[in-house]
Parts: sequence; C-alpha cells; structure tokens
Amino acid sequence: MKGKPLLPTLRTKKRYVVYETISEQPISHKDAVRAIEGSFKECFGSFALGMAGLMDTRIYSKNRGILKINNKYAKHLSVSMSMITEINKNPVIIHTAGVSGILKKAKTEVKLKN
Repeated sequence: MKGKPLLPTLRTKKRYVVYETISEQPISHKDAVRAIEGSFKECFGSFALGMAGLMDTRIYSKNRGILKINNKYAKHLSVSMSMITEINKNPVIIHTAGVSGILKKAKTEVKLKN
C-alpha cells in the first residue's frame, strides 16, 4: 500500500563521505567498509550505528570510496575511521577525503585525486 511521500522537512538528511585508505598492501573496498562499520559500532554502539544509517554506495576506485550517512553522524564516522590502525593484519590509515551533500560532487572527489 502506497501512501503519500514524506515531506522534505521530515526526511532524514544525508551526507556522502569520501574516505581514502593508505597502506602498503592494497585493501579491498569490502574489507575497508567492514572495518569502518566495526570501528563505528565499537566506538559508539550498535544503536548509534542504526541511527546513523551507514550505507555503502559501492562507488570506489583504487583506494577511495563513498559512504552514505545521516548528516548528524558524519563527524562520528570521521572519528571512528581515525581509530582504525590495521585491516587483515596490514597497517592502514583511513581518513576522510571529503564530505558532500550531493552524490555527484562526491563522485568527482573520488575520481579527481587518483
């Protein structure tokens, strides 16, 4: 049963966070996202992870990717990414390369700096 669409003021606002992984060995996008979700859950709990609505957009290049998150939790995501020190026993640094409210702008951020 379809109802009326939500008014723009009632919709949750989102941000697209572009992240970059820096490591000696290449890290797969899937492993990076799994580590980011785990770190977010460890830092802020599973309730906050659910409220944040963290989603993988499956848009990535060599060492960059885009995640979608609620705008109120974008800084939480940056903090949790900075806590990650290794993935699959490989030392790694994950940092926020950019934050955007528009997916098109985030996509250009991924492609420009490779």
